[in-house]
Amino acid sequence: MTPPPIKDLPVGFQVQIDQRCVQRGDLRNLIGGSPLRVLKLSDAALGMTSDDGRIEVCDAGTRSLARTLLEAGIAQPRPMRGPGEDDVTVVIPVRDNQSGVDRLIAALPGLKVIVVDDGSPVPVTVPGSDLVQLIRFDVNAGPAAARNAGFDAATTGFVAFLDSDTVPRGDWLMMLLSHFSDPAVGIVAPRIVGFGDDSKDTVAAYANRYSSLDMGPREGLVRPGTSLAYVPSAAMVVRREAFSRFDESLRVAEDVDLCWRTNADGWTVRYDPIAHVGHDHRESLGALLDRRRFYGTGAAELASRHGALAAPVMMSVPIAAAVLALLSRTKIGLLITTLLSGWIFTRIRKPLNGVPQRDVIAARNVGRALGFGVLQIWSAALRHYWPVSLVCLLVSGRFRRWFIQAAVAEAAVMWLRSRMDEPASPMVDPIGFSVIHRLDDFAYGLGLWQGAVSRRDFSALRPVIKS
Repeated sequence: MTPPPIKDLPVGFQVQIDQRCVQRGDLRNLIGGSPLRVLKLSDAALGMTSDDGRIEVCDAGTRSLARTLLEAGIAQPRPMRGPGEDDVTVVIPVRDNQSGVDRLIAALPGLKVIVVDDGSPVPVTVPGSDLVQLIRFDVNAGPAAARNAGFDAATTGFVAFLDSDTVPRGDWLMMLLSHFSDPAVGIVAPRIVGFGDDSKDTVAAYANRYSSLDMGPREGLVRPGTSLAYVPSAAMVVRREAFSRFDESLRVAEDVDLCWRTNADGWTVRYDPIAHVGHDHRESLGALLDRRRFYGTGAAELASRHGALAAPVMMSVPIAAAVLALLSRTKIGLLITTLLSGWIFTRIRKPLNGVPQRDVIAARNVGRALGFGVLQIWSAALRHYWPVSLVCLLVSGRFRRWFIQAAVAEAAVMWLRSRMDEPASPMVDPIGFSVIHRLDDFAYGLGLWQGAVSRRDFSALRPVIKS
């Protein structure tokens, strides 16, 4: 158990209200975060806020307001200078990747580095330097144990974990360290991007654009149950007193487990996509799918430790009922969806009293909830429960038609969403994306069932429907 964090932000720390939470330029009523929050700023709070939504900590009032907005996910940090590079040790766990270690160390000039050779058959070597230390395991113990050993050998207040197949870019470290000027931040992670050649083929382009290590272009709080549920340990920086150690019994999903335990201990985990770390993604179809299958096996381990947080589907009862009724594509189903949507609308509308255009806002959020619910059901049928879907395909023509339509529609929505998020980035063609995306889901689902069967624990497949 780590000590609780200090919550007081330092003088000079700034936060920026997320413009997606602002309604028509009116800073008084802020709507956003996950779960959805409605915050109404008082005249005093508005007086602490600039016209563009910036708040600088200078006294108790601004400190309290900034913290409230940060924890609601309605504002993002614009931190001041954090610890320096002398306060950081880079830990590199490695097994059988001498060339990767050489390349990575060359990209870390002037930094303290600890390489942990996790039982490589041919021992890894490092250049002779006062800054570079080598630890060797005679027997492979796994990446979690290797990272913990490197952390234990470090003496600095902050430790950066980088896998041997990564290469950081630009001022990545200073960007991440600045977040630690918030004393509540325990972990910060950059965006992990591919440095492969997208022009090789469709598989390489997919691997570099849709890697499961890439958490996307939007910064934010990392919390279980949200779109940013975790950050990968292939590249992350941790504060010493917040680090509760990787679970060495895990060979997969140890990063998800660490993030969720850190969050439960009261520390903040943040994701900053401005900082980039390149990663040598697997660019053959077999290697890509086998990695996805391996990641899927971790779901059973997470469910055994964190229960409902690892559920494949999480919805409220009214949303679940409305979505299932809608997907039935019957007249009675449409009627049920309409009635439930009206009831959900009134519940969302109530706390918006006094907010301009509250009916429009409430209707928009009902639509988003239903849309996200439909995507969850599609994804569950295509990814998590595909063995069950396969049985249904064999016995029901109606389900077969629904399944095919869902497979096409879900892939189209995911492709369009990625295009909207980053319109300037190179795109995989829609057909190629759809095929590999479906294979990707198949591989992950295979791993999920493999993990559940091997543990004889199917809780990772249990949906959570909340009242």
